[in-house]
Amino acid sequence: MPGSIDLIVSTVYIGVTIWMAYWLRLYALFYLHSYPLTKRLVLEFIATAELCGACFELIIVADNWGVWMYALYLFLLTIWWSMHWDEASACPYTHLEDVVAGKKSLIIAFLTICAELAGGLAVFRYIRMLWAFQLVSTHKNRAYGDCSTDLQVSAIFGAIVECIATCLCRVVSRVLGDLNPRFSTVIDAFVGTSLVVAAFNYTGGYFNPALASSLKYGCLGTSSMEHVIVYWIGSCLGSIISLRVYRMSFVQNFIQLQEDAVYS
Repeated sequence: MPGSIDLIVSTVYIGVTIWMAYWLRLYALFYLHSYPLTKRLVLEFIATAELCGACFELIIVADNWGVWMYALYLFLLTIWWSMHWDEASACPYTHLEDVVAGKKSLIIAFLTICAELAGGLAVFRYIRMLWAFQLVSTHKNRAYGDCSTDLQVSAIFGAIVECIATCLCRVVSRVLGDLNPRFSTVIDAFVGTSLVVAAFNYTGGYFNPALASSLKYGCLGTSSMEHVIVYWIGSCLGSIISLRVYRMSFVQNFIQLQEDAVYS
């Protein structure tokens, strides 16, 4: 197994990535406050680039130190992102949810998703530059080597996994948003990370089409159609289904019971 220096370098790369995104976000908020649509698109671009940039390095962590070290890093990063992204989601299906709910027009959703995809695809040049330095053994041949798929099951079963997990993530997030319990961010991050670990050996547990396409589109072992079926259709369908599940009586009754317990 690689040594501690290798892990330190990966941690520094992740830290530099989120530090750069942090300052870019501040500049965008300052200079684009009078241009709300442009600001929204730029913030989604930055958030998706930050997400994908960090997760490229998390692939290194998972490959060399296992899924539990990967989960720890992802859990901490998810908390950080929840605290600093504000309204940005870096995830295409959240905008589809807004379209279905009548909160956003289709054209705005389309432009936002394009901005996210652009951020996810653009960041690979930056990551490849970091990997090309080959400061540690874990980065050797990563910059220009072929990638392999994380899909270890059939496309249909993979789509079902992504669908169910995405649905659960979105329902839990909405319930926590309604109840707003103490440590809700930590709870949400824990649930999301747990689902990622549960799906890790099936699909990689991406639950985000932009992230999956940035990291794994065109990789060996999965065709373009399979990729779309699993990571786009599967997760987007799960997101839309979550709108219906959230409105079901057993979910609403649970929310009401928790609210009554707080105020009783």
